[in-house]
Amino acid sequence: MGQPCEPVATPAPGVPVRGRADVRWRWVANIRRLVLALFVLGQTFLATALILRVLPYHGGTWAEAGLTTLFAVLYAWVAVGFWTAVFGFAIRLIGGDRWSLARRHPEAELVATPLASTAVVMPIYHEPVQRTLRGLRAIYRDLERTGHLQHFEFYILSDSRDPEVWLEEQAAWQSLCEELNADGRLFYRRRTVNLNYKSGNVADFLRRWGRRCRYTVVLDADSLMGGDTLVRMVRLMELEPRVGILQTNPGVVRGCSLFARIQQFANRLYSPLFSAGLAAVQMGDAAFWGHNAILRTSAFMDYCGLRKLPGVGLFRGPILSHDFVEAAWMGRAGYEVWLEPSLSASFEESPPSLGDELSRDRRWAKGNLQHLWVMLTTPGLRFAHRMAFFNGIMGYLASPLWLLFLVFTTAEAAQLALMPIDYFPGDQPGLYPLWPEWRPGLAITLALTTLTMLFAPKVLAWLDALIHRRARQFGGVGRSLLSVILETLVSVMLAPIKMLAHSGYVLGALLNLSLSWAGQNRTEETGWREAMVTQATGMLVGLAWSAFAWYLDPLFFFWSLPVAVPLILAAPTAVGLSRVWAGQWLRRAGLLRTPEETHPPQLLLDTADEQSLLPRLGQLSRFEEAVLLPEVNAMHCSLARSHPGRLRQETLQGLARRCLAEGPDALSRSELSHLCRDSDTLAWLHHAAWRSDPDTWWGRKLSAAVTG
Repeated sequence: MGQPCEPVATPAPGVPVRGRADVRWRWVANIRRLVLALFVLGQTFLATALILRVLPYHGGTWAEAGLTTLFAVLYAWVAVGFWTAVFGFAIRLIGGDRWSLARRHPEAELVATPLASTAVVMPIYHEPVQRTLRGLRAIYRDLERTGHLQHFEFYILSDSRDPEVWLEEQAAWQSLCEELNADGRLFYRRRTVNLNYKSGNVADFLRRWGRRCRYTVVLDADSLMGGDTLVRMVRLMELEPRVGILQTNPGVVRGCSLFARIQQFANRLYSPLFSAGLAAVQMGDAAFWGHNAILRTSAFMDYCGLRKLPGVGLFRGPILSHDFVEAAWMGRAGYEVWLEPSLSASFEESPPSLGDELSRDRRWAKGNLQHLWVMLTTPGLRFAHRMAFFNGIMGYLASPLWLLFLVFTTAEAAQLALMPIDYFPGDQPGLYPLWPEWRPGLAITLALTTLTMLFAPKVLAWLDALIHRRARQFGGVGRSLLSVILETLVSVMLAPIKMLAHSGYVLGALLNLSLSWAGQNRTEETGWREAMVTQATGMLVGLAWSAFAWYLDPLFFFWSLPVAVPLILAAPTAVGLSRVWAGQWLRRAGLLRTPEETHPPQLLLDTADEQSLLPRLGQLSRFEEAVLLPEVNAMHCSLARSHPGRLRQETLQGLARRCLAEGPDALSRSELSHLCRDSDTLAWLHHAAWRSDPDTWWGRKLSAAVTG
């Protein structure tokens, strides 16, 4: 990888701040959390009392008792989101949170604060190389424009296994270093042993080079961060020695497909409210989202190491969703973790299709359910971090609970339609029967209340855009309202599909089914065959449920349609939302527009440069380039290692001779990786291929490369 330059500043030692922290914000946080809890619990109590009056037997049957319990849990969870958005709307209405981290320091103080050495790390695994490194190039250039590049170092941390991918990564990294004149500032490292996924990748980097830099900025492969934002984050960390993690609120950008642009619009319009409300309630006990954040390196290394879970099944082995746990560990050590919504120019991308989002959710579901063990068994955690764990768990557990709620509702309808009225349900003692009652007026009131909680945050976000004169950035008042309506309709269509998928993921996690770790799709569309296969279960469930509902009662059938119809149409929905032409057509029509599309910052304009970092030579694969092209071979040899062991050399020579005689297709991906990791073998293969007869496999490839 080369030797990094000397650090700009000596890392500050970890500050054991427990007992010395400024606790003023904690009083404010506790009051805010108490108010939130009172609103949520009070509203849930009233709604639960109302549903008991709506149900025919007032909760007197087993089905109604289960239905009421599930309703209370789900209603409370929805109420948390509703009141968080209301808090955010109110805070933005008064000009921001005076207790936020950024508001503590005037601009003059920030500008005068010296910077410290900072590592910017980007863990990658089988990502689109050109797209990923173009993003990193844009970050580098934007930071260079600030005039503070000398305080930052960049590290590409690869876990890629396919030699076609990581050979391209290495070659593109070298090309990027030459283009940016970034030798000694932009580094590449690939792990040969992939332990503990992304968290293990970052941990390996910190063990080897973490002491060099006072701070570490963690990116994802699709992350973008502006230079001014990076500089501001470092200065805030310098001024706030009690802060261990500072998290930004990434905005979604670069969406092309209809699905991605809908997610992008929702994020850019709604997230200011939710992030402001969340930051106001969490304050210094915020969560870490795993990327687009800055860490105090020494504290993170000392206190945030992750051990494997010691339980059984799901609760045994490496923690898949590491970020919330690392924030909780940081808080347990006495450090603060802040979410700062005012830090702009922090971006990420959305999955391009429903299928890709659900594939990601499968991993996240298992990781979040693992947090139940951490939440219940780990001593010393702050209450806010335990609640963050619970909220993450409910993000996926809510789906099977909703599904179970529908099952109980169907059971209640079936009981009323197929069985005679039971005047003494549950062997109720006494001389007086329990008369079933129907109160459609109260039922409508309850439904309207629930719908208000679900959709009011969208209306508040639109009003917030009008109040702060941001509507033009979303296409204008009329088009932004039409976009909200369109996004709402799509979210209604997607909710039952996600409910059923997440329910399956939760069941799979509880059964501890194994998951594959693969790179994320960033650009491809969904085909009809794939959609029909992946959505077949939901379509059959929707058809069967609606048919049974019609058999029970036509009125119940119409009640079931908002859930059944999206399930029945799941496949065409998935295909249509993945289409790029649909997303671009709406963009030209001025719908689903975002501020970054209306007035793109230079950071995003730099990513639009489609010039290839590493153009291909003819039809050669990356492995063939590494063998045949002298400059490319020399570069890969310089990054490889020599393995002098006799047994190892004999094995490598056997693989090299077979590759020379039969071509690379005769070797497995793992065997090709072994060849490319050994500098002596790769150099030998290069010279041998150039000496090959013209009628051999490598001779023909060489002739084609030279003539091409």
